[in-house]
Amino acid sequence: MRYTPRGPAPATSRSDLHAIKELLPFVWQFKWRVLAAMACLVAAKIASVALPFYLKDVVDRLSVPATILALPVAALLGYGFARLATSVFGELRDALFARVTQGSIQRIATRLFEHLFSLSLRFHMQRQTGGLSRDIERGTKGIGFLLNFTVFNILPTLLEIGMVAAVLLWRYDWPFAVVTLGTIAAYIAFTLAVTEKRMVYRRSMNDLDSKANSKAIDALLNYETVKYFGNEGYELDRYDKNLGRWVDSAIKNQVSLNFLNMGQGAIITLGITLLLWLSADGVVAGTMSVGDVVLVSAYLTQLYAPLNFLGFVYREIKHALADMERMFGLMAQGQEVADEPGARKLKAAQASVEFENVDFSYEANRRILFGVNFTIPVGGTLAVVGSSGAGKSTLSRLLFRFYDVDAGAIKVNGIDIRHLTQASLRQHIGIVPQDTVLFNDSILYNIAYGNPLASHEEIVQAAKAASIHDFIMGLPEGYQTQVGERGLKLSGGEKQRVAIARTLLKDPPILVLDEATSALDTRTERAIQEQLSQIARNRTTLIIAHRLSTIVDADEILVLEQGRVVERGTHRELIAHGGRYMQMWALQQSAADTD
Repeated sequence: MRYTPRGPAPATSRSDLHAIKELLPFVWQFKWRVLAAMACLVAAKIASVALPFYLKDVVDRLSVPATILALPVAALLGYGFARLATSVFGELRDALFARVTQGSIQRIATRLFEHLFSLSLRFHMQRQTGGLSRDIERGTKGIGFLLNFTVFNILPTLLEIGMVAAVLLWRYDWPFAVVTLGTIAAYIAFTLAVTEKRMVYRRSMNDLDSKANSKAIDALLNYETVKYFGNEGYELDRYDKNLGRWVDSAIKNQVSLNFLNMGQGAIITLGITLLLWLSADGVVAGTMSVGDVVLVSAYLTQLYAPLNFLGFVYREIKHALADMERMFGLMAQGQEVADEPGARKLKAAQASVEFENVDFSYEANRRILFGVNFTIPVGGTLAVVGSSGAGKSTLSRLLFRFYDVDAGAIKVNGIDIRHLTQASLRQHIGIVPQDTVLFNDSILYNIAYGNPLASHEEIVQAAKAASIHDFIMGLPEGYQTQVGERGLKLSGGEKQRVAIARTLLKDPPILVLDEATSALDTRTERAIQEQLSQIARNRTTLIIAHRLSTIVDADEILVLEQGRVVERGTHRELIAHGGRYMQMWALQQSAADTD
């Protein structure tokens, strides 16, 4: 079935419960810490609920005539111990859970990074880097917020509400518990209803923020193009319009927040007033002491202060869940190309390559390759030429198995590459592309990328073989010279030599030269072509060429037109044939003579 790319699932299709369900396995990897933290949480709340009892006892003992007044030592010590226990167990809970929170974030971020590398080239060609990075950043922060506030605020508050309601029902008349629970129920219902309606603004803000960030990153990455065409104003206007829409959503979000806060304040005020009314009435009637009023008041302070904060926490947790939805949507993105169960590892010092009746299309209605057949024997060189869009570079992408063929097979040493692990297959292939992209790091790092385990001496030998060692040593910082983003501080020829050194260090049995010199001037091309000829020696080599002068010595040349092999043979055979290759040769020779 044809793969249909898709982005992260829309926020409306992923429930909060599902997001939490995806998070729990990462948290449960620290189950003993979680259980210990929960035990400390319960102990802290028991001590907290016991505090008003000691306070009531102190007040009642001090509310007697002065003639029989005595210091309530036991009550005071109990109060001090309960307050200390609340603090100590709370801090222990935080200390135990710190590893859970940070460890979960680390493992999720690592898993997501790994998953992104497992996704197909199709996905990465369609993604927007700025928006993707912002989704990941917000998602990981959302996880930390969700875990911390759920364990440190939601659960303790709910536990305390239950314990206080039970105490009020046990110690006093049922109206106390009814008013308490009724107020809490009204508060929670109002908060849930309004917050759910507010989430549409938050999701809109997230979406617009990601789009604005994507456009900003895209413009900065293409800084030179923006300057070439003098489109700074255009890019600024595009960015500003997206920010303007974000501001509109942010204002609506703030207004709805103010309405939510006012409603919550009204509900809490009503509940507190009713409970104090009942307490005062009990004292007047003689059924309650002053200490009972203090106890109820203390519970009100303990209960409604966190409950008021609970509204903020719930809103922020909903925001965190909305932020997490897009990140978990990335993790749910299916793999287009995956290793089959029991895939073999390729281990070979030499390798042959065979394309067997290969059909391929990027889109179902636009086929790129039609029945392509060729074989490159061990140590042989095959070149592919043709006009732009003929499907030449597609061959290298299929060989690397960035995509799977629609029909036919690609074989290495007679084994269909779909039966091999992708990692082992790619370890046996090296490539020198037309546009070498380097990491924003040192020259040493970029050469060593071909084999991160190589020694410094091996890196230097590879640089010498690629004729770039002398150039590097002439730089003030030598091998530690920073190449800039995408290697922009180096010239095209220098970048190609780094790519050659990197490939030499990898030492693969299969080599792909994908128009490796077509973007260079003639003099630089000739110099680099010599190095390419050297590294191709004794390797199975696929050359995708634009300039025919670079492939005259190839063992076989294929002429590709509109995805079909229309001619094949050696350079001399194709010249003698007088077909399409001969026309291309004559045209390029004429251009060279003119130059």
